[in-house]
Amino acid sequence: MQLTRVLGPIALVSAFLYAFPPSAALGAILVTGYLGGAVCAHVRIGEWGSPPEVISLFLGVMTWGGLYARVLRIRTILPFIR
Repeated sequence: MQLTRVLGPIALVSAFLYAFPPSAALGAILVTGYLGGAVCAHVRIGEWGSPPEVISLFLGVMTWGGLYARVLRIRTILPFIR
């Protein structure tokens, strides 16, 4: 419960950075790192496939999917179809 005061603002800053186009890539990296830490914590305690873990994975994929859809530079760096 004490970590909420630290982790909450970190998540908010990451989300705000992701929301603004000039810093969207940095925000996506930070959001992915934040959610990756959540997934690692669940794997470490043996909760494979728990709902918070699945939601974190889904949100990470959606973060990069949204960035891929709205930023042309990302689509040129990571083309799915050539």
